[in-house]
Amino acid sequence: MKISLKILLLTVIGFVLNHTAEAQNQYNNYRTMLQKVDALTRDYPSLCSSRSLVKTIGGKDILVITIGAGDKDSKPGIAVLGGVEGSHILGKELALGFAVSLLKESDSLEIKNLLNKITFYVFPDVSPDATEQFFSEVKYERNVNARQTDDDRDFTSGEDPYEDLNNDGFITLIRVSDPAGNYMENEEDKRVMIPADLSKGQKGSYFVYSEGTDNDKDDKFNEDGAGGVSFNRNLTFNYEEFGLNAGLYPVSEAESKAVLDFLFDHFNIFATFAFGPQDNLGQSMKSSERPGAVQSSPQMQIPGQGQMRIMDQERRITSILKSDELINKLVSDKYHEITGVKGAPSPKSSPGNFMEWSYSHYGRYSFSTPAWWFPVERDKNADVAFLKFADENKMDGVFVPWTEIKHPGFPGKKTETGGIKPFATINPPADKLEDLVSKNYKFILAIAEMHPELEFLDIIVENKGDNIFRLSLKVHNIGIFATCAEAGEFNMWTRIMRISLETAGSQKFLSGQKVQRIPRLEGDKSADFSWLISGRGSVKITAGAVNTGQISTSVELK
Repeated sequence: MKISLKILLLTVIGFVLNHTAEAQNQYNNYRTMLQKVDALTRDYPSLCSSRSLVKTIGGKDILVITIGAGDKDSKPGIAVLGGVEGSHILGKELALGFAVSLLKESDSLEIKNLLNKITFYVFPDVSPDATEQFFSEVKYERNVNARQTDDDRDFTSGEDPYEDLNNDGFITLIRVSDPAGNYMENEEDKRVMIPADLSKGQKGSYFVYSEGTDNDKDDKFNEDGAGGVSFNRNLTFNYEEFGLNAGLYPVSEAESKAVLDFLFDHFNIFATFAFGPQDNLGQSMKSSERPGAVQSSPQMQIPGQGQMRIMDQERRITSILKSDELINKLVSDKYHEITGVKGAPSPKSSPGNFMEWSYSHYGRYSFSTPAWWFPVERDKNADVAFLKFADENKMDGVFVPWTEIKHPGFPGKKTETGGIKPFATINPPADKLEDLVSKNYKFILAIAEMHPELEFLDIIVENKGDNIFRLSLKVHNIGIFATCAEAGEFNMWTRIMRISLETAGSQKFLSGQKVQRIPRLEGDKSADFSWLISGRGSVKITAGAVNTGQISTSVELK
C-alpha cells in the first residue's frame, strides 16, 4: 500500500512538473499577456508600471510597460516592440519575455546599475487584433487589425474570407488537377507546388489557390476577408498610397497613432528594437556610396557651434548614414556573437514599416530582427528548404498532407487541400521560446550598456590676475553610441544637448556664453568649452539632454 501511494505521489509530482514546464514553453494569447503584465506591475511596483495607450478597433489594449528606477522619463531610454507584424508571434514573446527576464533579475547588481541609468519601454504587442488569429479555431497568417476594408475594391467588405474546407483548423492551399494548370510538383520535394517554367520546358498540371471558395465569383480566392490595416505598413516612411493593408492615409489607425505619439513624446529614447520581418541584425545595413544618401533641395544655413552649418530644407534619407552604419555593424556583430545565429534571411522591406520609420523619420538608432529563421540557399525554393530544415530538426506537424476533398467550385475535378501550416515558417516551435528569449534578452542588455553617457574631463582653472579666471573643460561621451544617431542630428524630435554655467554673487561673464549648444558627439569624442569670469566663488556647470542624461559639477574659482 505504501509503495502504491509513493508511486501515485511521484506520478502526480511528475505531472505537475511537466505541466509547469509546458506552461513556460507556450505562446501567450492576448488574455495571458494581460495577466503576465498585471503580475509584473504587482510584483515590482517600484520598478515597473504599465498602461494602455489606446484600444484597437477590435477592442484590444495597446500596452506599454515602463521599467526603470527613479525619474524614469529623464534618463536615456530604449523602446522594445513586439507584434509589429501580426503573423510574427515570436516577436510578441521576445518583447514580453525581455520584460519578465529584466524584472526577475532586478535584484542583481548588474541590473540595478543598468536601471539607474537606462529606462526601458516595452510594447509587448502593437498588433493584438492580428496576433490573436494564431489562437483562433481557424488559423491563418494575419497582419491586419479588425477594421472593415474593401481589399478588392468592389464596394463590398469581407465577402470573400478564408474557409477551412477540410476542418483541420488551418488555412493552407488547395490544388486542382487540370491539364491547363500552371503549377507542378517540385522535383526536390513533391509536397511543394511551384509555377511551371515554360523556358525550361516545364508543363503545369495543377491550379493552386488559397484554401477557400470564390464567394464573389471574380476568379480570386479569399482576397477580401476580415480586416484590415497592418501596423507595419501604416507608418509615414515610404508610405504606399492605396497599398494593400496600408490604410486610407499614413498613421490612420488608433494603435499606430498612439505608439508614434508615445515615442515622439519621449525625447529620452535613443534606440528602438523591434522583433519582426525587417532585419538589420542578421545582416547590417549598408550606407550609400553616393552623396545622394541624403537627397537634397535648396539649402539653408543653420547656426552651429561657432560656425554656420549647411543643411537641406528637405533632408530625405534614402539609406543608412555612414557613422550610423558603423554602429549598425557593431551591433549586428554583437547579435551574432551572443545569439549564435548563422546566416541571415534575405532583407524584407515593405512600405511604411516600423524599422525604417524609426531610423529615417524618428531619427533613432533602429534595430530589427525576426530572431529565428531557417537557411535557404541562393536560387533554392524557400518551402523546400523549410521542409528539409523541419525534417532535420524533427519539427513535427508543420505540413498538412494533400488530401482529396469535394469542392463546389471544381465539380468533376480532383481537388486536394494541403501545404505548410500557417505561422510555421516564421515562428519556431514553442519549445524553442525559452532559449530565444534568453539570448535576445542578453543581447539587448549588452547593447544597452553601450548607451551614450557624458562626463567632464580636464577641468582647469587659471588665475589671470585682477580677480579674473579662465575656466576650461571638455564634455566627453564615454559611451559607444553617439549622443544621437546621425539621422537624428537635425531632427526636430531629437533634443539638443546644452551646457550651462551658473555664476553666484557678483561674478560676471567676460567671455563665453552662459548657455551653449554641445555638438553631436560620437563614442569616445569630446567637445571643448571655456569661459572668462570675473569674481571668486563657486560656479555650477550642467551639461546634456534627456537622451544622454544630465551631468553637473561645481568648480571653485580662487
